[in-house]
Amino acid sequence: MNIVERYKKPTPKFFKTLRNIGIALATAGGAIIAAPISMPAIVVTIATYMTVAGTVATAVSQAVVTDDKNTETDENDDGL
Repeated sequence: MNIVERYKKPTPKFFKTLRNIGIALATAGGAIIAAPISMPAIVVTIATYMTVAGTVATAVSQAVVTDDKNTETDENDDGL
């Protein structure tokens, strides 16, 4: 499966939520970095990390797909 096929497949609900959180983090961080007012260096540093973390979380979450072939669960699986 290539990357285009992977991005076209459905994403599980948990990762959709994680993707949306990542988008919000990246947007908030970008807005703080681009603010027209002067801010302390620590705030800009945290905003930079927020932007990077949000971007990575969004990209990784979008690439996760459900595997329709292996939807069977093991009856003896106790979740460990």
